Amino acid sequence: MKEKVTLSYNRSWPYLFFWMFLLKMTVQGQTMDEMWDNRASGKEHPNIQWFKDAKFGLFIHWGLYSHLGGEWKGKRYYGSGEWIMNRAKIPVKEYEVAAASFNPTQFNADEWAQLAKDAGIKYVVITAKHHEGFAMFDSKVSTFDIVDATPYKRDPMKLLADAVRKQGMQFGFYYSQFQDWHDPNGGKNTWDFDESKKDYQTYYRQKAIPQLKELMTNYGDLGIVWFDTPGGLTKEQTQQFVDSLRILQPQSLFSSRVGHGLGDYRDYGDSEMPATPIKGAWESIYTHNDSWGYIKHDMNFKTPETIIQLLAEAASKGGNLMLNVGPDGSGRIPEYSVRFLRETGKWLQINGESIYGTTEGLIPQQPWGVTTSKPGKQYLHVWNRPHNGELLIPAFNRQVKKVYALAGRQVLNWHKQGNDIRIDLPTFPIDAKNTVFVLEYMGKVPTDEKEAPLIVSGCFDENVLKAAFAKTEGNAHIENLTYSHYYGDWKHTTCVVGMANGKTDKTQFDIRITEPGDYQIILEYACQPESANQEGMLSISDQNFYFKTLHTGSFDKKSPLLFIKQPVATVAIERSGQYILDIKPVANGQELFKLKAVLLKPIN
Repeated sequence: MKEKVTLSYNRSWPYLFFWMFLLKMTVQGQTMDEMWDNRASGKEHPNIQWFKDAKFGLFIHWGLYSHLGGEWKGKRYYGSGEWIMNRAKIPVKEYEVAAASFNPTQFNADEWAQLAKDAGIKYVVITAKHHEGFAMFDSKVSTFDIVDATPYKRDPMKLLADAVRKQGMQFGFYYSQFQDWHDPNGGKNTWDFDESKKDYQTYYRQKAIPQLKELMTNYGDLGIVWFDTPGGLTKEQTQQFVDSLRILQPQSLFSSRVGHGLGDYRDYGDSEMPATPIKGAWESIYTHNDSWGYIKHDMNFKTPETIIQLLAEAASKGGNLMLNVGPDGSGRIPEYSVRFLRETGKWLQINGESIYGTTEGLIPQQPWGVTTSKPGKQYLHVWNRPHNGELLIPAFNRQVKKVYALAGRQVLNWHKQGNDIRIDLPTFPIDAKNTVFVLEYMGKVPTDEKEAPLIVSGCFDENVLKAAFAKTEGNAHIENLTYSHYYGDWKHTTCVVGMANGKTDKTQFDIRITEPGDYQIILEYACQPESANQEGMLSISDQNFYFKTLHTGSFDKKSPLLFIKQPVATVAIERSGQYILDIKPVANGQELFKLKAVLLKPIN
């Protein structure tokens, strides 16, 4: 039975209709990335601690789009496979026909849950309904679901929820609350329906809310309800939407993409990692290959090393990694996802102590890697072994109790030099994914130590000064740029932008060079046509080095943003110590470039 809503007239109605009209116009103009919302409410949910401790989640995008596998009428599509209905502008009636042959008989809930367990996953979130509008569960609200519209005739969500909980993991549902390309009043189908004539409130009232209530009533306790691309509701309406669902499962966490800053934790953009540590609960979500939904011709899978380092990086900044896999239309998870997840799990079996239940690292990111924290412990995640075998922990003015390898607990020799700790590393493979050491100490590490100069060492092939750690003056500022490779294959790069005035605009890096010698300095940047051939100046150690900017391409968030690595100087550093590296335009003009990083390479 549909809910009956009675509305009475009052004097505020004309204003309400005016604002709803503006809201609809805004929604129509939004692109996918503009519909993300990474704001949380700021009120800590009483059930948030399990999420903070979990660190590693598994995202599963599985729907009718998986059956199509990135192809429609002989044409291959690249990027986000779950967007194929939108990209191919498939009419609703034709898309419904595709469901008649969707029969995932190879789906095995216990195998999926066991894989997640083997991988070291702590929570699983699966798409119950994506933007295509097709429900992967037995819905009484719509017949466009896996039970009514396909020959499969079973509810895989019920089976998976039970299997995941049996393995001791939290279970949650993804639900696209606004975009629904199948429903005449759902958001963003402009090829079948006139967007300006849609009644979003009717859609929420008749489909989205009833289906969410089904999910929160019929599938047991949900750790997470993961919303996506909010729209069509004011903040007040979104609060009412949230409150109506909270009644059913008050312990469930709602992701920030519920909209208007009303989520319980922050979800960053697709495949986005914050540049610096973030307070509060948050999550980075990444695809395993280039697409969320299954594409048969997408074979660009992230290696176990990449997954492990992404996981460590997220934990070092205080957050979680939720890695996505896209099962195919038969119900099988791609073989590389199975293999690489299990390899990640083997690493976690040995090193999980350095990930689960940790907080952000108290030692700033170093040329060798990152750190995570537990009381009295710093976990040193070494990605790059220093050539001299000595690991520098700079400005760690605390009483060290001992240092040892996490795997095998081998105690290591170390010594204090000023406020630095220097650790003698044991031999380990130069291509190791992530070798973890534990530094146990007494006392609290003050937060201002994270403001220490960036380390530049001759013991590494390359030292990267990321834009996020720059200091800026004038109109120069730090900005996160979003762009894409394939459709929906979003990338994010933090850059210094806005340097245009030779007198007032400047970028500065405070660095500490630990070994004297010759260094090559390289600027990594993107430069638009109007910014090319401008003169800039880099200063360090009382020396000025001039360069001209090189054109790399225009910035369009729907296209790749190309960066060049331009060598601009060779500098002799006569003594170790602290230095200031400055970059600025020589004269007034256009923006100099979008600076991603400064690289310093020792010359042997």
